[in-house]
Parts: sequence; structure tokens; C-alpha cells
Amino acid sequence: MTISSLPASAADYGGASAAFLRRRAFWNRVSGYILALAAATSVLVTVGIVYVLISQSIPFFQHVSLWDFLTDTQWTPVFEDAHFGVMTLVSATVTVAGIALALAIPAGLMLAIYLSEFASPRVRETIKPFLELLEAVPTVVYGFFALLLVTPLLQTFMPNLSGFNLLAPGLVMGIMILPYTASVSEDAMRSVPMGLREAGYALGYSRFRVATHVVIPAALSGITAAFILGMSRAVGETMVVAIAAGQNPRFGFDPTQGASTITAYIVQMTMGDLPHGTVAYQSVFAAGLTLFVITLFFNLLGFYLRRRFREVY
Repeated sequence: MTISSLPASAADYGGASAAFLRRRAFWNRVSGYILALAAATSVLVTVGIVYVLISQSIPFFQHVSLWDFLTDTQWTPVFEDAHFGVMTLVSATVTVAGIALALAIPAGLMLAIYLSEFASPRVRETIKPFLELLEAVPTVVYGFFALLLVTPLLQTFMPNLSGFNLLAPGLVMGIMILPYTASVSEDAMRSVPMGLREAGYALGYSRFRVATHVVIPAALSGITAAFILGMSRAVGETMVVAIAAGQNPRFGFDPTQGASTITAYIVQMTMGDLPHGTVAYQSVFAAGLTLFVITLFFNLLGFYLRRRFREVY
């Protein structure tokens, strides 16, 4: 391309325009390579994680059948009479995550509706930083908060509640993932065109009815993504359950009793002195692979729901 063929706006750069355009093209290419490298790095890291989990889990499944792994209701990898029923860990993980979502979804949705549809700009800009500040609190602090404050408080109303239980960490995890559900949902609601709201007002809808019958259906894909993100965060949480839920593997869904989740078991085993290459050592990777599959399932579910309910304006 010659200088004479450039648009007038580019030719206005004068004698240095050709050098300027060459530099700009060079840095555009460099920026593209850097961004491509960053994207490739994330893919390679994910592939590396999957490779480690699978390569270390294959020897485990050579000693333990997949059927026993999925159907046995005991998890005693370091006992002489070893059992490897991962559903024991999965049941506790699902129970804690379910309690967290039972708190975070309605609370996050109501908070998102208020911030998006009712709060003034000044109030919104005041509340959101405090809400997102919850993400900065270390999870170990949440764990001790659940153990030393929430559990004794719940025991005043539930005397039979165990000192280590699934209820307290579940509630605290609900507070912990509240910024994910509320903030992402609020962003999705605010992206809904104002014309849809005005159409609802023109039909005589109240502000609350517009929020529930117009804005939420229009932003459903983003709201669903927020809930799936919170679910993945709750399933993969480690320190809260490791501190407040106990480390005794127990199959069941009773939240008043303690149990070991998948992440708590991984922490417990990696802090011990398991001999490298033993079945008990390899069970850590089998549990990690199970957690990876669960998280992948929720991410794929979120991807499907976003495509299924996505609205383009």
C-alpha cells in the first residue's frame, strides 16, 4: 500500500505516516502473538492438569474396579480393610454445595434485582464494592468463622448439632459465593435494553413486575451463568469444609453431622506421609479426577443453558 492510496486521514500524518503505519502494524502483530500465547497457555495448563489426573488415576483403577469406586458406600483408603467408595465423599460435597446454593441463589437474585432495578446509582456504587469485597476474604478465615461463630450460634437453636457439621460451612459458603451470584446476575440484568423495561411500564406493569417478568427472562442466560459459576465455586471449595465440616468420611446427606468432602480428603491426605505409588496415594488423584468431572459437568451445563436461553439485542 502506498502513501497516495491511503485515506486522507492517514495521509495527514505527513512524511512520517509510512513509518507510523509500519510500527502500528508491527505492534498489532506482536499484540496478537502475545494474546495468542496467553490463550494457548491456559489451554496447555488445562491439558497438563487433565494429563496428571488421568495418568495418576489409571494405576489406581488397575487395583480398584470402577464399579466399586462408584457404588461402595465406604471410603477407608488407609485402613487394612480398604474401601474406595467415592460416593461417600461426593455425598458430603453435594450436601454442602446444595446448602450454599440454597442460600446464595435466592439472596443473590434478590440483591441483583435491587441493585439493577431499584437502587439509585449512588446506593449501587456504595453497595457493590462492599459486596465484592467478600471475595477478598481468605477462605481460611471463612472456615474459622464457620467453626467458631456460626456453629456455636446454630447449636443454640439445634442442641444436637455436631461440632463438625455440614450445615455451618454450607451457610458460610453461601455467603462466600454471594458476590458471584449477585454481581454477575446484576451485570446481566443491567445489560437488558431499557426499551424492554419501558414497554413493560407502558403496559401498566409495576417496577417489581417488570423486573420479574421482563428483565429476568431477558437476562436468564447471564443469571444461569452466575448460578453455575457459584455452584462450581462451592463444589471446589477446600478450606471452609476442611476446617468446619470434619474429616470423617461418611455416606449420607444429613447436614447436622460432620463428613469429609472431596477437597477435604485431598487436603488431609496431602498433609500426611503416604508412600508414593501406593493405592492410597493414587486415590488422591482419583478423587481429584472425580471433582474435575463434576466441575466440568456443571460448566458444560452452564454453556448449554447460556446458548439455550441467550437473547441477542
